Amino acid sequence: MLTIGYIGNGKSTNRYHLPFVLQRKNINIKTIYQRNPKNESWDRINGVNYTSDLDELLNDKDIQLIVVCTRQDSHYDYAKLVLEHNKHCLVEKPFMKTYDEAKEIFDLAKEKGLIVQAYQNRRFDSDFLTAQKVIEEGKLGELLELEMHFDYYRPEVPESTNSFSPYDSYLYGHACHTLDQVISYFGEPYKINYDVRQLLGTGRMNDYFDLDLYYGQLKISVKSSYFRIKERPSFVLYGKKGCFVKETKDRQEEHLKMFYMPTNKDFGVDSFNHYGTLTYIDDEGTIHEEKVKSVKGDYGRVYDDLYEAIVNNKNKTITDEQTLLQLRILEEGIKNLK
Repeated sequence: MLTIGYIGNGKSTNRYHLPFVLQRKNINIKTIYQRNPKNESWDRINGVNYTSDLDELLNDKDIQLIVVCTRQDSHYDYAKLVLEHNKHCLVEKPFMKTYDEAKEIFDLAKEKGLIVQAYQNRRFDSDFLTAQKVIEEGKLGELLELEMHFDYYRPEVPESTNSFSPYDSYLYGHACHTLDQVISYFGEPYKINYDVRQLLGTGRMNDYFDLDLYYGQLKISVKSSYFRIKERPSFVLYGKKGCFVKETKDRQEEHLKMFYMPTNKDFGVDSFNHYGTLTYIDDEGTIHEEKVKSVKGDYGRVYDDLYEAIVNNKNKTITDEQTLLQLRILEEGIKNLK
């Protein structure tokens, strides 16, 4: 049994972590720390201890792993505190504000023989897993181009922000999803072109990005905007022999926002109209077009991997090097904005 605790009792903890951990019989949630119980807005879980005494959580000898689900500007301080109390640590993304902060935290964990990593749950998005399946089946032939879009129509977000912060940018907040997907599957690119904008002007929020990552002949474009009233396809793949288009995103977040939980068998599962379309030409020159059944996503697989790393000494799936590369890219992409 892996016994865990949480720092933070807001949306991140209650929407994107607890529903998945509660499905895992080999993980026990003991304590949740909330700084201000007067702001509590989520139903409490029976059997879980809620506290406003951080020391109670940090000094509990039963707790092996502490999960940091707070604003990014506190990630470094909390992660360092957790490691200094000899606990393993999982940190919401973006992992840290800078490459240097992340390197220091990883080095401290290694020094103490502990595990610390980012909660890169989007590696286990259905659309991303399905795109991998299509690539590996080989019907596309040599992969030439991949487009990934993470669009919203939420103009009120940038319009209500009248100052610029790199750490509250769209790049930091959302490219941390898609960049991790690219890095986890394709590794480090040899070149990146950055187009990171403030569509409302200098001194306003970064609300748009378009990054092109190059791997030999393959170009991967990671694009997002807050001003897309009609979303672009989630994934578009082009190979020498075909293409694959997945119009819709993974549905786990959609279901969580509706409080439709992983206890339901069809949680996060695509129906037929969400399936992507594969078009390809075979060796005889015949063109085929077919629907591709989506692979089921599961954010909780981050916890499965952590359990194996902590309890069974397996290697981490989300590596330090991958997280450091992501932060290096985020820092480079945002550095010229003011």
